[in-house]
Amino acid sequence: MENNTSNEINQIETSISDEILVELFLSQSIKEFKKGKILEEIDHSLKNKNEEAFLRLTDELISMS
Repeated sequence: MENNTSNEINQIETSISDEILVELFLSQSIKEFKKGKILEEIDHSLKNKNEEAFLRLTDELISMS
């Protein structure tokens, strides 16, 4: 009985650890995706010589760091 409870606790701990890793991975993936989109928009603002958009986007990029 005691061994069974220990196994259940280990499974729960493993499950929680897996969930945390998945959440961290997804969070980092989303952050990198957003960063890539902002960089594309910065490039676009430079090509169009849109200073207002450039400044806004660079501020947004800095705030992500």
